[in-house]
Amino acid sequence: MSRLLERDRSALVVVDVQEAYRGKTQEHERMVERVCRLIHAARILDLPILLTEQYPKGLGHTQEEVVAALPEGQVAIEKMTIGCCGQPAFVEALSALGRRQLVVCGIEANACINQTVHQLIERGYEVHLPKDAISSRFQFDFDVAWDKMTGSGAVPSTSETIVLEWVRTAEHPRFKQIHKLIK
Repeated sequence: MSRLLERDRSALVVVDVQEAYRGKTQEHERMVERVCRLIHAARILDLPILLTEQYPKGLGHTQEEVVAALPEGQVAIEKMTIGCCGQPAFVEALSALGRRQLVVCGIEANACINQTVHQLIERGYEVHLPKDAISSRFQFDFDVAWDKMTGSGAVPSTSETIVLEWVRTAEHPRFKQIHKLIK
């Protein structure tokens, strides 16, 4: 497993950043801003993005600032399962990408993120976790989930570290656009 992300092997997975969680998770605004940073970087660098929504009838849809960052027409994969891989449409969409390195961000670390990360690792994916783009309602739950996921092999990271790994060099033709995201 590579400890560094490679742009042509990576995809971004945005999990359940929905209206019902607004203001209810730890450092919510920061987490949403960092999720949006990752989305913008993925778009600049032409990386695929998968988006999920957990039971949108009850939890609402993806928060508007996240939707605004996404490519036009991005469709959310609706799920009832806590782990994304329990939803066949997610597994099919992921498989179709042909990418083996996944950056997983969103809500909640101890629920949907935790189960998704473990399911992905079991399927042989390399999972990278931007600590600043993941949250939970309670800090204790976040801390235990973080330790469990990284202890199981997920690579701990931050949104800035991920973006810089994707671009790798100041000579990259889109480096200036990426640099603006992290200034």
